Amino acid sequence: MKLVVFGASGRIGTEVVQQAVAAGHAVTAVVREGSSLQVPLPELRLVAARAGVAGGLTEVVTADVMDPASITPVVAGHDAVLSALGPRPKGPSDVLTSSARSILHAMSDADIRRFLVVSVAGIHSGGDDVFTKYVVKPILQRILRESFADARQMEELIRASDLDWTIACPPRLTNAAAKGTFRSNTEGTVRGGFTMTRADVATYLLNAIDDAAVVRKTVVISN
Repeated sequence: MKLVVFGASGRIGTEVVQQAVAAGHAVTAVVREGSSLQVPLPELRLVAARAGVAGGLTEVVTADVMDPASITPVVAGHDAVLSALGPRPKGPSDVLTSSARSILHAMSDADIRRFLVVSVAGIHSGGDDVFTKYVVKPILQRILRESFADARQMEELIRASDLDWTIACPPRLTNAAAKGTFRSNTEGTVRGGFTMTRADVATYLLNAIDDAAVVRKTVVISN
């Protein structure tokens, strides 16, 4: 499968690229000006070789994700687009909304249908335990109000599109080793799901590409 990964230089993006290459996908990793992959291409090819797969073409492209004209030729000819871009840690920002708008525009122009994007679990409710609902969530929503607002607007924008999208919403992310298992819910939150490894988020995204059950679904995920 031919995949485009936006945010490929970030921590989730790095996991997505590594796992996709190891699984034999052809990956186009998109980074912004001044950034680079955390894992060099020779090492990625070694990952593929050790996994016993061809690994496909791994290409690194520098492009401005906020410019649809810049990324339309990048996404053209691919089977799926994955966005691992994250929100700003603090302060007003529309990076998620603006990047999603640009990617949706580019995908429409290039006639690419499958889009998977990372959002946040904290903006969703339904199924929370009492402590999470009345203590944890209100605190998070005050501290992260700008980034949560950006994530909400991004999700609304994507849900209004006619593409075959999946919005994956993990809780607090960790750099721990992959657990290899995770839970998901398309109707609300994951009870007791407070953390998830970035490696497992990447695995979920790649598994979800051809999962018809999560097309045009918002999925809260957690370890």
